[in-house]
Amino acid sequence: MSSPHSTIPRDLYLAAQVQQLDRIAIEQFGIEGFTLMRRAGLVCFQALIEQWPDTRRVIVFAGGGNNGGDAYIVAGLAHEQGQQVQVVFLSDPQNLKGDASLAWQWAVSRNVPMLSFAAFADTTMPDNQQTVIVDGLLGTGLDREVAGDYRSAIDFINSNQTPVLAIDIPSGLNADTGMPMGMAVIADVTASFIGMKQGLLTGVAGNHVGTLLFSDLDVPPEVYSHTSAPKSPTTRIDILNASKQLGPRATAAHKGDFGHVVVVGGDYGFGGAALMAAETALRSGAGLVSVITRSQHRSAMLARRPELMVAGSEDETHDSAALLQKANVIVVGPGLGRGEWSRAQLQACLSVQLHHNIPLVIDADGLNLLAERDQGESNATQIKRDNWILTPHPGEAARLLQCENSQVAENRFAAVRKLQEKWGGQCLLKGHGSLVANKGESERVYLCSEGNPGMATGGMGDVLAGLIGGLIAQRLEPARALRAAVCIHGEAADLAAQPGERGLIATDLLPHIRQLVNTQY
Repeated sequence: MSSPHSTIPRDLYLAAQVQQLDRIAIEQFGIEGFTLMRRAGLVCFQALIEQWPDTRRVIVFAGGGNNGGDAYIVAGLAHEQGQQVQVVFLSDPQNLKGDASLAWQWAVSRNVPMLSFAAFADTTMPDNQQTVIVDGLLGTGLDREVAGDYRSAIDFINSNQTPVLAIDIPSGLNADTGMPMGMAVIADVTASFIGMKQGLLTGVAGNHVGTLLFSDLDVPPEVYSHTSAPKSPTTRIDILNASKQLGPRATAAHKGDFGHVVVVGGDYGFGGAALMAAETALRSGAGLVSVITRSQHRSAMLARRPELMVAGSEDETHDSAALLQKANVIVVGPGLGRGEWSRAQLQACLSVQLHHNIPLVIDADGLNLLAERDQGESNATQIKRDNWILTPHPGEAARLLQCENSQVAENRFAAVRKLQEKWGGQCLLKGHGSLVANKGESERVYLCSEGNPGMATGGMGDVLAGLIGGLIAQRLEPARALRAAVCIHGEAADLAAQPGERGLIATDLLPHIRQLVNTQY
C-alpha cells in the first residue's frame, strides 16, 4: 500500500541521538548549523504549500530555541512569496542564541511582522479559511511538562479549526515516548529532520502528528555511519520486510511441509474468536489446522469452514494432550475465557509445550490467565519460557507487568522490553505503532508502521494470533514470524479499509492476508 510511511527511514532514534547526529554533521562534516536551519525551514514551507496550496495567511508561533529558529525561516520564506505573515514569539527574540538568533535577524531583514504572544492574545483571530498555523514553539529537548505562556499558546492552537504544520515535532510531545508532556499541539502535518524520532510513530502520538514527513536535510550518508554516530534502538518494519520472509513453495510440496496449527479456545459464547484464529491460520498457508473448543461449537465451525478439524473438549474420546502433541505450533487464548475450563486448557497447552518444546502463541484471555499464575508464583522465573510468543494489548501488558495501564502508555518502548525481559520469548505490544521485542535482542525494538484506526474492533487480535501461528507452522523462526505477521496484519487492514475505516471487521482482512502471503515485493 502506498503510504507516507514509505518515505520514513528504517532507523528510529531517541531525541538525544538526533542531536548527536546534528552535531556530527556540523562538527565533522563542516555543515553550518544555520545552513541546516535554512534547509529545515525550506522543507517546512514547501510542505505547507503542497498541503494547503490556497494558503494566503500564515501565523507562525516561535519559541526560544532552534525550533523557533526554524519557524523564523518559514516566516521569512512565506513573506517573500507574498503571504500575509505574522510571527508570534513566546521568547524575546533579542535573547535568542546562535543559529536561532541568526534566523530571527534573517527574518527581520525581510521585514516579517512580529509581535509577542501577550499582544497576540489581545487580538481577534481573523476569520480566514486560507490560514495555516506553523508550530515552532518547542522542539525535542523538552524535559518537563508544558507550562505558562507555552501551555496557553498550545491551547490556542488546538482550540482553532485552523490547519497546523508542526516543525520537527508537535510542541509538547515527548520525542522518545510519543506521550504529551502535559499537553501537546495537535498537528495536521509534521515535518521531521535529520533522524526520525521513535516517539512520533507509536501510541497517542498518532493523535498529534497527523501526516508525517521526513527530510535528512541533505546531510551526507556518512553522518549516520560515522564512528561517533549513535546506533538507533528501534527499527521500523512494514510489509516490505514481511514479504521477504515468504518464498515460493516447492513444486512437489504436500500439506505436511506446512505444519499443523492447533488453536485452543472458544468457551461458551466465544466460539467465533477461536474460529477466526483457525481460519486465518489456514488462509496464511498452514497445512493443517485443528481446533480444541467446547463441543457445542463444532457444528457451527464446520458449517463455516469445513477444512478445519474440530475437537470437542466434552467428547468422551477427546484427548487434548494427544492432539496438542501433534502440533507444530499451538495458539491458545482466542475466546478462551477465565473459568475452570479455560484454566484447564491453558494448563494442558503449557504442559505439552514444556515437555515437547512446541512453539506456543498466547493471546487474549490466555494472557490474563498467565498473569493470574504469575501473581500466585513465588518465583517468576518458574513461568518464563523462551519458546513462546505473547501478544498483549496495553491492558493485558499492564496485568503481565503488574502495573497500571498508564505506566505502559507512558513509555511503550520500555514496557515491551520489560515484557520480554520478564516473560522471555517474543513479545508484542499492540496498538498504534505496535512494538516487538525479540529474544536475544535486548537493545532492539521493532516498530510496525502498518495499520489504521479501523482495526479498533473485536476479533482483530484473534486474526493476528492465527496468522502468527500459521507462519510459524510454515517453518518461520518465531521472531521472524511475529514481525512478519504484525506487518501483514496491518497491511491487510489498510487494504480492507480503502472504502473507509469505519465498519471494518476482522474477517474483512482474510482475502487480503491470502493475497499478501503470496506477494513478493
